[in-house]
Amino acid sequence: MTDPHKPVAAFAMRPDLPGLLFSDDDLAALSRVLDFETASAAATPSAEAPATAFPTITTFPIAGSTSTTASDALASVEVLITGWGCPPIGRAELNAMPRLSAVIHAAGSVKGHLDDEAWDRGIRVTSAASANAYPVAEYTLAMILLAGKRVPDYIRRYAVDPALYDESPDPSIGNFGRTVGIVGASRVGRRVIELLRPFDVEVLLYDPHLSAGDPVLADARRVELNELFALSSIVSIHAPLLPETVGMVGAKQLALLPDGATVINTARAPILDQDALAAAVRDRGLRAILDVTDPEPLPSGHQLRELDGVVLTPHVAGALGTELRRLGACARREAELFVAGAPAAFPVTKEALIAVA
Repeated sequence: MTDPHKPVAAFAMRPDLPGLLFSDDDLAALSRVLDFETASAAATPSAEAPATAFPTITTFPIAGSTSTTASDALASVEVLITGWGCPPIGRAELNAMPRLSAVIHAAGSVKGHLDDEAWDRGIRVTSAASANAYPVAEYTLAMILLAGKRVPDYIRRYAVDPALYDESPDPSIGNFGRTVGIVGASRVGRRVIELLRPFDVEVLLYDPHLSAGDPVLADARRVELNELFALSSIVSIHAPLLPETVGMVGAKQLALLPDGATVINTARAPILDQDALAAAVRDRGLRAILDVTDPEPLPSGHQLRELDGVVLTPHVAGALGTELRRLGACARREAELFVAGAPAAFPVTKEALIAVA
């Protein structure tokens, strides 16, 4: 009895990523269901890749390529496992892969690297965005709790003046009974709300696309955007970056926050008006925790780098280090489901792509 056909597969991502995303067990499992050898000639040699890494594609050998062998290898690819650093996949690249049936993205959004025509051709597209939501939500939870205890303020000031230890604490410090506003019922926003369940906080939620029967409303009260800012002392932004969300949080919303409130942004920088935020921090003592800025990083001398009430982190909320393995495990599962002929766990549709970050 012959072995069942194993779809020809290739990695298309930064050359060091397969070894970071996938454990030895995951790589072995992928090799049991996918054939990475047939398409290995399409891989792009790179000094960045560890010697033990699987061959990866960082440049597609399409029309004009001098390597017939590489082009032939690419033409055999049925499954593409993509990730950060994947070269853009447009019409020419899709034409070069006529047998391509699945794109399994071992990262968050496929926006910006996969042409809409992939869906028109019936190619199955999946994403590990749900897995990437976990560390972002964990970062957010930590920052919410620390902000409620004014820890960022103490970190800055206590090192300079230990006499703060003898001061009476601000009576507004603490998380008991605090109101936290979540902007956006995205994967991350929902996960943050879930993580807040054990704490004695009231959670408000703004999302104009939320239906009345959405399960998330068991743990959060739906309000309008301005009401959320007027009632919350900590606001965390988790909306997608769309034309209608650029500048959605501006001077009007920030003015509704009580003095000393905290704004957290782990979504996309343009959703929050940075100039208006800087003015609110400077003039009203608002606080901000920003994992995303525009530009990123902010240039030396930028006002948000100089203000005491601002905490900046270098886009570390998403999956890093050991957390990458969660993305790899998600991609492995999607590959196994595809080969088994089962529905995808986390499919990405052309219509849904419009409404994601």
